[in-house]
Amino acid sequence: MKDILSEIVASKRTEVAERRAQQPLSQLEEQLKGLRTAGALRTTLSMKRSLARSASGIIAEFKRRSPSKGWIKQEGDPTQIPPSYAAAGAAALSILTDGPYFGGSLDDLRRARPLVPSTPILRKDFIIDEYQLLEARLAGADTVLLIAACLSPEACAALARRAHELDLEVLLEIHSPAELAYVKATGADMVGVNNRNLGTFVTDVDNSFRIAEALRQAVDGLKAEEMPVLVSESGISRPDTICSLRQAAFRGFLIGETFMKTPQPGETLKGMIAEIVNSKG
Repeated sequence: MKDILSEIVASKRTEVAERRAQQPLSQLEEQLKGLRTAGALRTTLSMKRSLARSASGIIAEFKRRSPSKGWIKQEGDPTQIPPSYAAAGAAALSILTDGPYFGGSLDDLRRARPLVPSTPILRKDFIIDEYQLLEARLAGADTVLLIAACLSPEACAALARRAHELDLEVLLEIHSPAELAYVKATGADMVGVNNRNLGTFVTDVDNSFRIAEALRQAVDGLKAEEMPVLVSESGISRPDTICSLRQAAFRGFLIGETFMKTPQPGETLKGMIAEIVNSKG
């Protein structure tokens, strides 16, 4: 099967190069500096703390399409669905900003941001360049995704450092035990186990359970304040799965398609949270 991740990353490099040519990195830096000097730069929210304190830990995702499923909700409105997630009790939001493969854009994040002022937002994209970090900060993101499979350990660590300099938290995504070395190297705020193989897009939730113990060993020795929150990503559709994952030390659960494929994503999320809370007695 074709390696979709390699195709996406190659496309992303071209896309970022084109944006850099239209608006140089220095211009983004000047915009950020101007906002900071004027006291108008938004204070970011901690997604890590929000997940740790949440009864459900759900990161509700706004996603119109995917390479594996095609269009899920082509007409999805970022001024309607993310606010409905926040109202339903989402611990955080994830907004897909990739256009060619996921039907999103940074404008989706910009439009949603003022409508969910107290809910952390993850910029979900294939981050391969510092340029995208500045874009995320200017658009109103609180957290960025760094995917180990897209980056060398050195590049991933450098991007994580730059993200922290910009007051952005980092969700480091891994898929296999071979990528556990990235965890301490990046100082990530959260570590996500993607249950979807990014080469084939086949999903297996058991991947989180398989990696859980090795992941705990990988962070052994870190101070309490340095310990990343563990997140399970993709393929989660049942409250009982979340309850089982919580027993395996996961505190965040990134869910998109399960909500987006329904007529009222926010109401679907509300129902799932109610089931989770009720299951705890």
